Amino acid sequence: MVLLKKVKAFLKRKDIVISGRRYGIDALSYMAQGLFCSLLIGTIFNTLGQLLGVEFFETIGGFATAMAGPAMAVAIGYALKAPPMVLFSLVAVGYAANDLGGAGGPLAVLIIAIVAAEFGKAVSKETKVDILVTPAVTIFVGAGLSILIAPPVGVAASAVGSAVMWATELQPFLMGIVVSVIVGMALTLPISSAAICAALSLTGLAGGAAVAGCCAQMVGFAVMSFRENRWGGLVSQGIGTSMLQMGNIVKNPRIWIAPTLTSAITGPIATCVFHLQMNGSPVSSGMGTCGFVGQIGVITGWIDDGITTTFMDWAGLILICFILPGLLTWLFGLAERKLGWIRDGDLKLRQ
Repeated sequence: MVLLKKVKAFLKRKDIVISGRRYGIDALSYMAQGLFCSLLIGTIFNTLGQLLGVEFFETIGGFATAMAGPAMAVAIGYALKAPPMVLFSLVAVGYAANDLGGAGGPLAVLIIAIVAAEFGKAVSKETKVDILVTPAVTIFVGAGLSILIAPPVGVAASAVGSAVMWATELQPFLMGIVVSVIVGMALTLPISSAAICAALSLTGLAGGAAVAGCCAQMVGFAVMSFRENRWGGLVSQGIGTSMLQMGNIVKNPRIWIAPTLTSAITGPIATCVFHLQMNGSPVSSGMGTCGFVGQIGVITGWIDDGITTTFMDWAGLILICFILPGLLTWLFGLAERKLGWIRDGDLKLRQ
């Protein structure tokens, strides 16, 4: 009992909080920001370079995408409130985990960076040679785990993602609904749909369904709440994040019905009617209209695969990502308002 109290006191002093919220929400959310600041920005520059024929942009994009692993690991360390020496050491850990994890690199980075950061925090400032001990322990634990478990973690994540994509190819209608609804809801929850899609390497038709679900939530909430939030809310939710509505969802869960119903409709339309595919970066599958990254990812896939696009391709992209999410969610929201399920002010964003 005395030992247990000492361990608890030590963990508290080191701010090591073993909880689902810190690891499953905080770390995952910050990891997505690390992805955005490396892989996603790099993808945008690459796409601009390819579309405009500017090699300079492609070079910048290459540098940014190459740093995805370190960026994710440092972001995770920041979420876990790692001290500077630990944070800087996570650069090497992130690179190792992402490189050895292959297609499932982001998931490997998430797991390994958390463990390495907590070990680093545990030894930080505990010795007189902290400048040697802290980075040595952090990198030894992180790189060692990367060598041992990153490859199988990557294989497992890739297998799950492949199973989802295979099932979507086999049953595009049913899986279009399932993937669209689940990934869309994950985008609005305080977790990261982008990180989930990246971890599972979700592309193809399944990636297209994921894009549809995310757009349904973002554009849907933006349009449905326009009377409360006007243009500022339209922009902040439509090209920012629908996560801003999470507080209102907790107060009145029924406001979530309209965009979720919309995602259940646009998902199978994307897979069965327009055959919308995400063949760009998997992380783009979980971004929706955030910075228009989802759409850029689809266009990047067309370019990289040398696909000659048709009117239907562009019409499908615009309908699935913008027009249908706004129109359907507004109609469903209007019905909910008439039923009294949504009252004036329920969708108001708090400053």
